[in-house]
Amino acid sequence: MLAADAAFLGFARALRAAGVDAGAERLHSFLRAVDTLRPGMRSDVYWAGRLTLCGSRDDLERYERVFAAYFGSGGSFGRPRHTTPPPGLRLVVRDAPPGTRTPRDGEQQVPPTAALASSTEVLRHRDVAALDEAERAQLRRLLAAFTLPGQARRTARRRPARRGDVDPHRTVREMLRRGGEPARLRRHERAERPRRVVLLVDVSGSMAPYADALLRFAHAAVRGQRTEVFTIGTRLTRVTRELSHRDPDLAMAAVAGAVPDWRGGTRLGELLREFLNRWGQRGMARGAVVVVLSDGWERGDPELLAAQMRRLHRLAHRVIWANPRKARPGYAPLAAGMAAALPSVDAFVEGHSLAALERLAAVVRGAPVETGVLGGKGADGA
Repeated sequence: MLAADAAFLGFARALRAAGVDAGAERLHSFLRAVDTLRPGMRSDVYWAGRLTLCGSRDDLERYERVFAAYFGSGGSFGRPRHTTPPPGLRLVVRDAPPGTRTPRDGEQQVPPTAALASSTEVLRHRDVAALDEAERAQLRRLLAAFTLPGQARRTARRRPARRGDVDPHRTVREMLRRGGEPARLRRHERAERPRRVVLLVDVSGSMAPYADALLRFAHAAVRGQRTEVFTIGTRLTRVTRELSHRDPDLAMAAVAGAVPDWRGGTRLGELLREFLNRWGQRGMARGAVVVVLSDGWERGDPELLAAQMRRLHRLAHRVIWANPRKARPGYAPLAAGMAAALPSVDAFVEGHSLAALERLAAVVRGAPVETGVLGGKGADGA
């Protein structure tokens, strides 16, 4: 696969993580359109993706955010022009390695846009703890485009549909409107809505390298979704209101002022019991998708954590645990807290990189977990 195609595939994955339904058919149309135009021109890539990957008006805002984060900000685009774009739209590779040579005759030169996207694709798989400040800034822009709807569930309400059960009330009203003459049968179906998502974010000292990225992930989840967020360390703090700020930096500043236990210890069992007693048992966790983002280091009694995890598992629709340490070579859940929690976990996933958070978002939406070592219930025996 060409480097340009790999970069554009990564762009499509970022769009899907942001909630855009960029399926295989749309992706194929996008790649054909870019190949017909000029892959090295930012404006051509922009319009090719906008016209092929977006399927509704709601997708446009998400597309703008992801494109700016993935290919760099270069101003907004107005209506497409048929004239040649000005030279200022041509991208320059800023992160080219030293000693870059001019390609010889017959060698294919990677377009600047694809080269910039390739660097972003590499960033997606980097461990958050190993990023420098510039890479962290780019990661924040990509996280701002995330969305995290819960797994769809059927509700008691019904909505008009072309197929489904006959709606007697609407059918009779249609017949009365026609003066009693026969009319087409009206039908309805059960409506669907995303399940509530509850995020429990560990902000203890062992999770310090990942806390900012995970909280920004939570901020994107709160925006426009049924999501509740708590921080856990030595105390339990509800930060949903603080994360409701539209601006991510303002939201992070508000969370910093509200959370008193940054970089402290971890009392997972006690805090999970507090969450269940104050909020979860009363309805917040019932039928919800609960995500614990923690490395599983427990300073308290592991048996208490195991008991509260069993209690949570009975209430929630699904319990997911994202552990940034899971991606390390040779990892095994030997920490007492992690070992105690795993039997009550439906899906055990990584949480160390942007790509891992994209997979986490897919699992929250109901995607199956890849089978393998400690991949989920089917893999670890939990």
